[in-house]
Amino acid sequence: MSSRLKDNITSQYIEAANSLNSKQARRRIVAYVESYDDIYFWRTVLSEFENDKRYFEVMLPSKINLTRGKKSVLMNFLEGEPLGRDMIACVDADYDYLVQGRTSQSKRVLSSPYVFHTYVYAIENFQCYAPSLHNVCVSVSLNDHRIFDFRAFIAEFSEAIFPLFVWSIMCHRNGNHAKFSISNFNRVIVLGGFCVKDPAKSLANVRHKVGVKIRELQRQFPNRKSEYLQTKEDIKRLGVTPQTTYLYIQGHYLFDTIIVPIISKVCSLLRQERQQEINLSQAHRAQKRNEMACYENSLQDVKGMLKKNNGYMSSEQFRMVQADVRRYLDGEGELPK
Repeated sequence: MSSRLKDNITSQYIEAANSLNSKQARRRIVAYVESYDDIYFWRTVLSEFENDKRYFEVMLPSKINLTRGKKSVLMNFLEGEPLGRDMIACVDADYDYLVQGRTSQSKRVLSSPYVFHTYVYAIENFQCYAPSLHNVCVSVSLNDHRIFDFRAFIAEFSEAIFPLFVWSIMCHRNGNHAKFSISNFNRVIVLGGFCVKDPAKSLANVRHKVGVKIRELQRQFPNRKSEYLQTKEDIKRLGVTPQTTYLYIQGHYLFDTIIVPIISKVCSLLRQERQQEINLSQAHRAQKRNEMACYENSLQDVKGMLKKNNGYMSSEQFRMVQADVRRYLDGEGELPK
């Protein structure tokens, strides 16, 4: 029996089970996601819509062969006839949202009323939502002193990479992604030698590298100015601004290579500051030692706290995800993506 047939039977079974339940029973909606990390995010999205009539069960696409990832999820939902209202797919947008149907996968993701996507590149981009990063530092270091302006820095970083990001989207739209891949883009935008007390140096370095790469691309792809300008306007219309470009670049790269190192350095300074305050206090030695042990035992891991960060819930992009789910549940027809 094929995997698709099994999934269709599963969908039919769930729908039949829901219809056979008493009128007082809650409707069960299965939401398939890409990975274990996605379960918590999509649970956060879907919890708001649970009530005495329905609930969601968020899970990976296969318990049999442990396959996961976007392709695994989409294969279940997009081959053959679309599945019913009791099973949905929840995936990272990647570039599919900004490509706007110019690839077969993008077209399928945006056209199916049962597939929901993040709008931003991935859940990691939400976790790195700039206005929430100070709170992450507080939860890691237990020090509320604002020694670094995350909003301003990330806005400037986004402005620096925006012109090259337009090139990246353009190349993915017109089939030239092999000549300018996401990996190529990532190698250009790496900060390199970031210093909390002098972040301008890293930004200047990124701007320089972006300028060099753009001139190279202009030589490689001459006479593309009109296409570039059209792509720029298109992605702006879709919500990308020069100040929010970071939300649309590769999520795990943003998380691991840019945001985690910055937060780690900021938190290191905040911890040192707190430890110095304890050492300089008027308490006697034993009391200082106990206070220091208490403080250090309360410290949290940067990656762990960043993954639990849900400060993105106030973002426009998160509200767009919620709006899609609301339209689906309200039965307003296909989603305008």
